[in-house]
Amino acid sequence: MFGIPGKQAVTITDKAATQIAKLMSKDGHQGLRIGVKKGGCAGMEYTMDYVTEVDPLDEVVEQDGARVMIAPMAQMFLFGTEIDYEISLLESGFKFRNPNVTEACGCGESIKFDESLSLDK
Repeated sequence: MFGIPGKQAVTITDKAATQIAKLMSKDGHQGLRIGVKKGGCAGMEYTMDYVTEVDPLDEVVEQDGARVMIAPMAQMFLFGTEIDYEISLLESGFKFRNPNVTEACGCGESIKFDESLSLDK
């Protein structure tokens, strides 16, 4: 897999870990799988799905009862990302602070990565 020995692929804040653990406890989920797909106005979008079974090719990050799996094709795009959970007056949800993102659309749902990380290669 894509990574640096001794360094987790992503970091999870305490707030995000609490929320992920809460979501895992519902319906016996094994964790959340995060990935990226083509779409949105900037070209790419994050994906998040409940996982009932861990794929052996996923990169697994565990913290304080939370488990995040990174889909194989997304590992190079997500390496170094911090996953947070924010609550405001108007919205609440997971936020990704990703050093690999070069542009993001105004809505914050769509991102663009450095050209060297393209899925088209």
